[in-house]
Amino acid sequence: MAETDVRGRFLWHELMTTDVDQAARFYPKVISWKTQPWPQDKSYTMWMTDRGPVGGLMTLPGEAAAQGAPPNWLLYIGAANVDETVDVARRLGAQVLRAAHDIATVGRFAVLADPQGATFAVFAPSSPSTSLEAATRNGEFSWHELAADDGEAALRFYQELFGWELMTRMNMGPMGFYNIFGWKGVQRGGIYSKPKDRPQPSQWVCYAQVASADAAAAVAKSAGAKVISGPMEVPGGSRIAMLIDPQGAAFAVHSPAAQAQPATPKAKAKPKRTVAKRVARPAKRAAKAAKKAPAGRAPKRKAKRSARRKK
Repeated sequence: MAETDVRGRFLWHELMTTDVDQAARFYPKVISWKTQPWPQDKSYTMWMTDRGPVGGLMTLPGEAAAQGAPPNWLLYIGAANVDETVDVARRLGAQVLRAAHDIATVGRFAVLADPQGATFAVFAPSSPSTSLEAATRNGEFSWHELAADDGEAALRFYQELFGWELMTRMNMGPMGFYNIFGWKGVQRGGIYSKPKDRPQPSQWVCYAQVASADAAAAVAKSAGAKVISGPMEVPGGSRIAMLIDPQGAAFAVHSPAAQAQPATPKAKAKPKRTVAKRVARPAKRAAKAAKKAPAGRAPKRKAKRSARRKK
């Protein structure tokens, strides 16, 4: 597979949390996922969709918890060569949190913190998914959003590291611009500067596609999650809701705008036949028949019948 097939793609989404069992019960209620143990390590759980696994679930590592890391979603971004990408990231100001290493039959990855502290992983899979070019389905991740201290600087960092294209910019007034990035002409996420009064550190939030963001948010809330914004409509007609799961990990749900159905053309009404038309039709047919008859034929028949009677 060509290098550009995976570079800059969001390939895996991993929830590291303090209560794996509770998380495994919570998320399938909100998102159309099933759970399945990873064959190589039964302690690692995979999030499954109709098209296969989209992510994993594991206990928050002890060293991360000791450093104050809360439960969180870690995004794995594709790279042709993990070691070279890590070297570039370090040169651009990133910090290596976990050095590059291999997982048999899976691939090679490393965990980094970007120059503003947002964590992410670089991943070169052994066998890239064949569904990378397919349209997103319910249960898959449809959007990725970075709230950074300096959104413009963050955008430049990831563009240089992964070759992301700046698709469009939305002016959010005092907050600056919401920069929408993507690849091959397809929008994949947004980067913006978080409000100055927001105490949270820079972080990535992943959006899972659902049939209804409103219904998913209601179910999540009833299951112990906290709704921090939404459900609300965003430009383009989609609806989103941002949440904090029962263990404290931030995530979001997204339902695409309803597709307008083409109007069915109305059948033309047949004109009603009036009484006058019904009466006139036999007369018209008789007139047409008279016109078609050869001239002089009727008088000759009458003359023949008169001659027979005389005989």
